[in-house]
Amino acid sequence: MSQAFEQKNIVVTGATGGIGFEIVKRLKSQGANVFLVSHDPIALASSLSELGLSHDKGIAVDFLQPESINQVITTANQVFDNHIDTLVNCAGMLSFAPFEQTDPDLLQAILQVNLMTPMRLMHGLLPQMKAAGQGHFVNVGSTFGSIGFGFFAAYSASKFGLRGLSEALRRELEGTGVKVTYVAPRAVKTPLNSDKVYTFAKKTKMNMDEPTWVAEQVVSAMQQNKKDVYLGFPEKLFARLNGFLPRLVDGGLRDQMKQARELFKG
Repeated sequence: MSQAFEQKNIVVTGATGGIGFEIVKRLKSQGANVFLVSHDPIALASSLSELGLSHDKGIAVDFLQPESINQVITTANQVFDNHIDTLVNCAGMLSFAPFEQTDPDLLQAILQVNLMTPMRLMHGLLPQMKAAGQGHFVNVGSTFGSIGFGFFAAYSASKFGLRGLSEALRRELEGTGVKVTYVAPRAVKTPLNSDKVYTFAKKTKMNMDEPTWVAEQVVSAMQQNKKDVYLGFPEKLFARLNGFLPRLVDGGLRDQMKQARELFKG
């Protein structure tokens, strides 16, 4: 078996979720030393046990708490003797609802977990990566980070921000040895999705991928040091198209927006 990540020290957030855990399994199978970050201590303990890892190879934190960033960085550095090769930002929150019906606290939480957490983790780890002359940030985004999708407004906003952050930082870090990869899946079958998301997906014949396949694409992008990867056709085409012909995409999404309005009517 290929050992592409032999002895690489890799921190993965959202590591017990659908995509995150599949990424962790693949990295470990290819020789990586993995450190799992999860919001759920029970899921973390179960995941570490399944992987045959000791309890110190992970941490459960609430990314809505300000001290969580330093807890992750400090603990991972203790485990890896201040040498972290790669950070995979996979933790995420999702809301599918009319914007005006979304609790303001939830809007804040989505931005905190999906955008500010990756930003602050990268900010905290960057000095040691630059000092080492090498490192890799891998940000798991979304097609909705290129296409502003109605009824996923806060989620779209957070992923637009993550995509912009990835692009800006990649340009800033050129020549430092620190790389930035952004991977944008389309809809994925994970526990993040509510029953209404699945109902909407069925009504609109939305393509949804398996977490295992998405994880394979993320790990492949890491191996190849790709800058950005968009997954799934025709969604990745629409993501590019939206950049220069957004009004055309408006028309293409009109029926889906109508279906969503019907779903939330009354």
